Amino acid sequence: MFAEPHDLHHEFPELIEKIREMKMGNNHFSKLFDQYDDVVKELHRIEMGIENPDDNYVETLKKERLQLKDELYAMLKA
Repeated sequence: MFAEPHDLHHEFPELIEKIREMKMGNNHFSKLFDQYDDVVKELHRIEMGIENPDDNYVETLKKERLQLKDELYAMLKA
């Protein structure tokens, strides 16, 4: 069984247009968005069994995903 999608469009469907605007007009947001997307993709590969890192690394990635999501959300709501 696989986890639910964590890309920002699934996390914040009500903010899709704002996400697009911020990606186009805010370099810092765009950089954080790309970092978040990379972490989400890496965690997905782990969930699929393509990569098998140790549990500490997975927990670190999950914490990074949460921190980036919180920061991105704050920027979207500002």
